[in-house]
Amino acid sequence: MDPEEEAILHLPTTTAAAAGVGGDLLPAAQRRSCTACDRPLPVCLCHVLPAQPIPTATQVVILHHPHEARHKLSTVPVLSKCLLNSTILVHRRLRPGLCPLFDKSPPAIYLFPPSGSSAPSIPLSQLRSSGILGDAAAPPVIIAIDATWKHAKEMVSASEEFLSKFAVRVCLDFDYDEGVTGGSIYDSELVLRKEPYGGCVSTMEAVARALRVIEPNGVEIERELIRVLREMVRLQAQFLKPMKPRSKLLKKKGKQMEKDEVEKQESQFEVSQNKPVD
Repeated sequence: MDPEEEAILHLPTTTAAAAGVGGDLLPAAQRRSCTACDRPLPVCLCHVLPAQPIPTATQVVILHHPHEARHKLSTVPVLSKCLLNSTILVHRRLRPGLCPLFDKSPPAIYLFPPSGSSAPSIPLSQLRSSGILGDAAAPPVIIAIDATWKHAKEMVSASEEFLSKFAVRVCLDFDYDEGVTGGSIYDSELVLRKEPYGGCVSTMEAVARALRVIEPNGVEIERELIRVLREMVRLQAQFLKPMKPRSKLLKKKGKQMEKDEVEKQESQFEVSQNKPVD
């Protein structure tokens, strides 16, 4: 079997820069890595990482594409430093025998946008009301797919027959539009990698949003993960060239702003019309 196809549990978080894989973001003299967070010293995250990995009742499993595992901007290594109950599987698909946990068919959700030709999805905001969380002794396992959009679709397609036995697809409550090219895999100022389509987010953010809903102290967990993500982006952005926003997304955002302004003015007009005259 190709070494890339082997499943790796609890993958060590060696950065691509330190391993000499891919292009360099930092000069050679600056590529020494922190022995604690495994990131290059200029972008060390030790000052913002939790003192101890955050314990959760929810198990988080990340299916990490072999190519993405070598990507220097992947959020998965950072996420694994933050969460105690997390596992990384470096593989292109989920199948029987790959992970002992899944062979037990535990209740699970996998995070992925909806598509017309695949399994139906439940919005994250409706997860509690859907009954999926139920009264089980343990919350459902969160499965996240970490890859480029092209590879992620292939991974989900290849895994869905197996996933259908125990997992439900859940999508985040964002506007998702495959017809509009995205601007950033992070929102607003969190710009490191261009997202493929409007509504996509990083793996770390997606897991944070899901934990917010599932965990009893989910709001605090989400806040902590997003805080780390923002600092990661802030530090890394110093070594990256500014990205040009993609025109289609800008056009769509502009139209939405115009629509919101019109609706606001119409609402104000209705209020003024209904206001009693003194």
